[in-house]
Amino acid sequence: MIAPVLLALSLLAALAFVVGRRSALAAVGGDARRLHSRPGYYGAYVALWCGLPSLLVLGVWTLGETSVLEAIIVREAPVHIQELPPERLDLFVRDVAHLAGGQPTSAEPSLELRAAAKRYSRMSETASFAFAFVSLLAALACGGLALARSRIGPGFRARVRVERIITVLLLASSTVAVLVTVGIVLSLVFEAARFFALVPIDEFLFGTQWSPQTALRIDQVGSSGTFGAVPLFWGTLLITLIAMTVAVPVGLMSAVYLSEYATVRFRTWTKPLLEILAGVPTVVYGFFAALTIGPAVRVFGESLGMTVASESALAAGSVMGVMIIPFVSSLSDDVINAVPLSLREGSYGLGATRSETIRQVVLPAALPGIVAAVLLALSRAIGETMIVVMAAGLAANLTANPLEAVTTVTVQIHTLLVGDQEFDSAKTLAAFALGLGLFVVTLILNVFALIVVRRYREQYD
Repeated sequence: MIAPVLLALSLLAALAFVVGRRSALAAVGGDARRLHSRPGYYGAYVALWCGLPSLLVLGVWTLGETSVLEAIIVREAPVHIQELPPERLDLFVRDVAHLAGGQPTSAEPSLELRAAAKRYSRMSETASFAFAFVSLLAALACGGLALARSRIGPGFRARVRVERIITVLLLASSTVAVLVTVGIVLSLVFEAARFFALVPIDEFLFGTQWSPQTALRIDQVGSSGTFGAVPLFWGTLLITLIAMTVAVPVGLMSAVYLSEYATVRFRTWTKPLLEILAGVPTVVYGFFAALTIGPAVRVFGESLGMTVASESALAAGSVMGVMIIPFVSSLSDDVINAVPLSLREGSYGLGATRSETIRQVVLPAALPGIVAAVLLALSRAIGETMIVVMAAGLAANLTANPLEAVTTVTVQIHTLLVGDQEFDSAKTLAAFALGLGLFVVTLILNVFALIVVRRYREQYD
C-alpha cells in the first residue's frame, strides 16, 4: 500500500510544482525578469510544502505501525500468554507476524497463535487503508494550504526559502546517518557486554581454541564451548593479506597503464571490462574458487610433494584478490588522472622521463587517493563471507600455512546466527563480540589511513 501512496504523493507534488511556477509567472505578467528568483524555485517551494508533511506522516507511520500492532496483539492475547517471560513473549509475537505473512513459525501453530495471526492480518490491512486515506488527506490539505496562503509574488524570495528547506533536509539526513551508526555501535556494545558476562574477555581476546558449540543441558558432553577468537582474526588477516598481495600490485599497475600509457581507444574498452569484475556476484567467485582454483592449488602442491588441504586460504585469498582488483584499479585510475597536468609538464621540463615522472611526481601526488582505494579494497576483503565459506572452509585453525584450511570472523558470525536463535546463550552472543572486534579493527585501519592521507595531502596540496 505504501507504493501507491508514494506514487500519488509524487503526482500531487508535480502538480503543485506546475501550479506554483505558473502562479509566479502570472503575478508578473509572464516576465520572469521581474521575479526575485527563477520560476522553478517558486514551483519547488509549493511542491516541497505539499509533499514534505505527507512524507513525514509516511515515515512516522512506517516506523511505528509494527510496534503498535504488536502491542495490540499482546494486549488482546490470553492471560497465560501475557504472563510469559519476555523472550517467550517476543517469540510469540514474532511467530504471529510470520504466520500472518505466510512464513514458517518456530513450532506448530496453536489455536491462540492462529487467532492472533488473523487479527494481525486484519488490523494490518485496515491500518494500511487508513494510512493511505490519511496521507492523501494530509497531502491535499497541505497542498491547498500552500497554494492558498503562499506569498508568491515578484518580491518573494523563493530561492532563499527553497535552499533553506533543502539545507534542513540535508542536515536531517546527516543526523540520521550519524544516529544509525551510533545505534549500530551501541547494539554491538550492549550485546557484547552480555557475552563477556558469560565468557571472560581475556579468554576471548587471547584464547587459541574456538569451539562455540554448546549443549542444551549441563549434563551433556561439551556443555561449555571455548571462545578463543585468535584463530578467527588470524584467519581473517591471512586471507586478507593474500588478497591484497594479488589486488594491490595488479590493480595499481593497471591504473598506471590505463592512465599514463594506454591509448584512448584501448582505455575506453578496457576500463569497463575491468570494472565488470566488481559486479560479479560473490557466490560466482566462490564457485570458481571451490571448483577451479582450489583443486588446481591442491594438484600443484601435491606435484611438489606438499600436503595441501582441499579448502585452503591460498585459494580463497587469490580469488578474493581478483574480486577486489576493480576497487583498486578504478579508483586509483581516477585519482591519477586528477593529478594536475602542470606537475607532469614541470617534471618533463626538468628532463625527467615518463617513468621517472610517474614514480617521483604522479604517484606521490596521488598517494592520498591511492591509500583510500586500498583501504576500500581492504574493507571489502575483510567483510567477504561467501568466498571463504566455499573455498577456505569453517575450520578455526591457527596456522601460518596458506595451504591449510582457515576461517574468518565474518564466516563465524554467519554460522553462529543461522536459524532461529535465542539471544541468551554464549554461542549466539559471541557473534556480537566478533562483530565488535571487527569494528574496532576496521576503525584502527581507517584512523591509520587518515593519518597517511593528511600527511601527504599537506605535502602536495
